[in-house]
Amino acid sequence: MNHAARDQILNASYTLFRDGQVDAISQYFAPDYVVHITDQDVLGGTSLVRSVVDLYRGAFPDLSVEVRFFLDSSDTVSWQRTMRATHTGPFKGFPGTGQPIIWREMVVSRLSGTLIAEEWVVTELAERLLLGRKSLSRTLRKPNRQRGDA
Repeated sequence: MNHAARDQILNASYTLFRDGQVDAISQYFAPDYVVHITDQDVLGGTSLVRSVVDLYRGAFPDLSVEVRFFLDSSDTVSWQRTMRATHTGPFKGFPGTGQPIIWREMVVSRLSGTLIAEEWVVTELAERLLLGRKSLSRTLRKPNRQRGDA
């Protein structure tokens, strides 16, 4: 079991996403960090991590994180991150709703030395935001019922 890698992931998740301490990014991520999402390889190193943390914390300021580990090897860890928050600010075209939201992300992290160098991420956040929008619009569109309507 790779305890050092697991500790690095836990500490990064809590320090950055939950606590918003972006000045600590270089303690956790390699300068040439890359993330693979859907059909993209996103480069940007630690500045990419900062922009993602700022984006998440701006839209979900009360963000909490729960981490569950699955498998690890000498330099790779597979894990799940469950995020809980209130959606108060805009996020990629979705206006804040004031509603609670929960989503999960499956992550495979590759470490180089003690730093997270590369990750593969699958997230259900977009699906949850769409479901939230649909639910909110139904709530706002409740029909006015007249007497005698069934």
